[in-house]
Amino acid sequence: MRETILVIAHGSRDPDGNQEVEDFVDFWRTKHPGERIETCYIEFAEPLLAAGLERAAQDSDRVLALPLILNAAGHVKAEIPGIIRLAREKCPGVEFVYGRPLGCEEPILKLLRMRLHSAMVTLDMPDPKNTGVILLGRGASDMAANGEVAKMARWLFETTRHDLVEYAFTGITYPRLESVVQRMVQNGMMQLVVLPYYLFTGRLIKRITRQVERLEGQYPHIAFAQAGYLGVNEHLIRLLDRRLEELRGANGASMMECDCCKFSQLAEDHHETAE
Repeated sequence: MRETILVIAHGSRDPDGNQEVEDFVDFWRTKHPGERIETCYIEFAEPLLAAGLERAAQDSDRVLALPLILNAAGHVKAEIPGIIRLAREKCPGVEFVYGRPLGCEEPILKLLRMRLHSAMVTLDMPDPKNTGVILLGRGASDMAANGEVAKMARWLFETTRHDLVEYAFTGITYPRLESVVQRMVQNGMMQLVVLPYYLFTGRLIKRITRQVERLEGQYPHIAFAQAGYLGVNEHLIRLLDRRLEELRGANGASMMECDCCKFSQLAEDHHETAE
């Protein structure tokens, strides 16, 4: 069977973020010599998903669509399945199988803990009991996706010695970073680590840097450290490998429950009506 693996990334208005996606996929290709692995984006970068699916279907019997996305929100649950349905209609001789996003998994936890440790080093390894940690996610209109950020924050609390580990969002939902910083300072934290829950760089990562700089001016008695985002590394490679193995072991059945789900179709229809 001729097979193509299509990595689906979100896409960024910042070319640096899209370049990091390409670098990651290039790195992953070195682990899978002989495999046909391509990349596409949901928005802001080329090729977009519809074109990526069409290109992947050329000279293929099966396309394995793998979202390089942390948590399942609207794009993963509604937009991608809708575009895959159109690709199935356009390419009836090709099987399209849709995999799960990276999700809230132990490799991500390990990587976040590595980034947290590096940030603590920059602060000269203060007492974690009075060093607060803020896990900062993108934010979504999907409650389950936001809940995954809260879940990961709890995992960090369970597996570190920090007395306060909270979560915040950069947009769409709440709480926002400034409110959580204020609450942590009121609770007696002397150092604060802002831990971005992001795969790659982009405009939002650069916005976070500016936010932290302003917070340093607002709280001169508090030591701040901005940890690194997840980035290109072996932990993400292993997790994407796991998602690929799941998909190949599914015997043609998509791993994402929302693929071919009537509720994702209703969401797509509602979106088209609103437009």
